[in-house]
Amino acid sequence: MTKPTRRAGDSTRAVHAGQRDGESHALVPPIHQTSTFWFRDSAELREFAEGRLERDEYGRYSNPTWRVVEHKLSDLEGAEETVLFSSGMSAATTTFLALLPKGGHIVVTNDCYRRTRQFIQQFLSKLEVEATVIEPANTAALKDALRDDTVFFFTESPTNPYLRVIDLPEAARICHERGTKVIIDGTFATPINHRPLDQGADLVVHSATKYLGGHNDLIAGTVSGGAEEIKPVREACGVLGGILDPHAAYLLLRGMKTLALRMERHNANGLAVARALEGHPKVRRVHYPGLASHPDHAVASQLMKGFAGVVTFEIEGDLEAAIRFTDACRVPYIAPSLGGVDALVEMPVLMSYWDYPPEERQAYGITDSLVRLSCGIEDAEDLIEDLEQALTQV
Repeated sequence: MTKPTRRAGDSTRAVHAGQRDGESHALVPPIHQTSTFWFRDSAELREFAEGRLERDEYGRYSNPTWRVVEHKLSDLEGAEETVLFSSGMSAATTTFLALLPKGGHIVVTNDCYRRTRQFIQQFLSKLEVEATVIEPANTAALKDALRDDTVFFFTESPTNPYLRVIDLPEAARICHERGTKVIIDGTFATPINHRPLDQGADLVVHSATKYLGGHNDLIAGTVSGGAEEIKPVREACGVLGGILDPHAAYLLLRGMKTLALRMERHNANGLAVARALEGHPKVRRVHYPGLASHPDHAVASQLMKGFAGVVTFEIEGDLEAAIRFTDACRVPYIAPSLGGVDALVEMPVLMSYWDYPPEERQAYGITDSLVRLSCGIEDAEDLIEDLEQALTQV
């Protein structure tokens, strides 16, 4: 009996998966900057039309540069197929529209990206889609929320901004017993730290703008899963047109080659910074799943290999104290987004929720002193020293 081949490591697969170009033999896959693809003659076109030939036809449906990225991410995720999109929001919204019938029902969690929540409230409501909102880690509430017409359960894991981590195997078991799909936004974890498909999820979504691209120089999204689950999503992408530019796909491919290497540093920096902040007298509370104080630490430690670079914390003080802190930071840039090589810091109350009335912000747990830090790949000692000097301004 032949001994199974050992699965290659994360860095090996991040570099090599999907890479071998048998046509051009280019070590670096070329950028196919074209909108359309020509046929040799009508016979070849007919063969393609009848489904007897697989090849590219038009740039809204496929592109060779995309395919390299899709194959690489599928290998990292343990997926059969991946679809690229022009943004993480396009990936999520297209998936929702592809799977939901008029009047369908979904279950979502309350600690998630505000634009995803906005899409559900403002656009899916026009299709008479109902959404039941639960706490991220409450699997009992999930079981109670499921109905016969529940199409899918959607959540981030970890969530934004409080980094809640769901017990995915248990959630998947509960959902699949009722015929409900599970869709996980894995942006904050990446397939290096967490592989949702291995733990029961049906689809995994990423804002590739973040850790996958890793350099704050592109906007992209992805959806990965089984071939049957991906088929309607790919078809919807071709109709709705939220496709990725070939050059952006090339940048994403280039960034993904160092994904495993970068995540080692993000994981180390995130944990070191979280520990330093937790012991600081001017920090009220730190939210980071790598800390024993986090409510989902046990689940996160069981399901994840690392906890990435985002650390959310609450300053001892009011809005002005938090402003003084962020303005005093010298290493992180004050900017939205996360997951790049540069450290970024933001106050959610100013960056994302200022247009919300105070009572609504409070309902989402967005306090005036809340700060979200995305650790880059800087030296941890420099990050911590900078945060400590900034805290003297509080």
